Amino acid sequence: MTSILDRPLKARTFTALSLRRRLANAIATVLVTLSVAVALIPLVWVLYSVVAKGLNAVRSSEWWTHSQADMTAFLPGGGAYHAIVGTVMQGVVSAVISVPIGIFVAMIFIGIPFVVRTVQPVLIDLDPEIEEAAASLGASRWHIITKVILPSLAPALLTGLALAFARAVGEYGSVIFIAGNLPNVSEIAPLLIVIRLSEFRYADATAIAVVMLVVSFVIIFAVNRLQRWTQSRAPAH
Repeated sequence: MTSILDRPLKARTFTALSLRRRLANAIATVLVTLSVAVALIPLVWVLYSVVAKGLNAVRSSEWWTHSQADMTAFLPGGGAYHAIVGTVMQGVVSAVISVPIGIFVAMIFIGIPFVVRTVQPVLIDLDPEIEEAAASLGASRWHIITKVILPSLAPALLTGLALAFARAVGEYGSVIFIAGNLPNVSEIAPLLIVIRLSEFRYADATAIAVVMLVVSFVIIFAVNRLQRWTQSRAPAH
């Protein structure tokens, strides 16, 4: 007795398509071709209109050197100067923020308020008579800035820079938004902590947090010492 597996396989034969299927296939082919033609007609017309009406304008120098400032839809003239400049600027900005210099610029914008907040009170309290005395003695404007103003602002500047650096150490959102998380390029400690926590590697996350905490304490200590140094240099009233 032979089993089913021992029986020879019969080759499957394909019969010719019926008249109904061939007719349906022909109708579908015609409909698809007509749909493509109908879709291409307006596209070709728009392309022809743009080239026919805009070719002469592109050939003129005014198109490249003038903008659409003070122009309306009813006044002929103007050019694409503003669009060209805007496109170039957009490309340059996009290229800049995708490299480490973009991170640097982001950190500057984040840290500027701390520097301004520490320098502004010193500038307000700076006695203008000191500048007038230096000018009366023949000092130039550059010497007044470098020899009179900057030494008075140095402690406040150092304090502001230290606070800005402390703020930048823990920055998360702007760096991720601008530069992503590229290995050895834009990796930051706060993101590494989040990644280690999501991987349940609590020891690694704790180690990174401890290092950041130590850095923060060092910066706070440096700022405190700068403030004490500033107070010791202040003249007694």
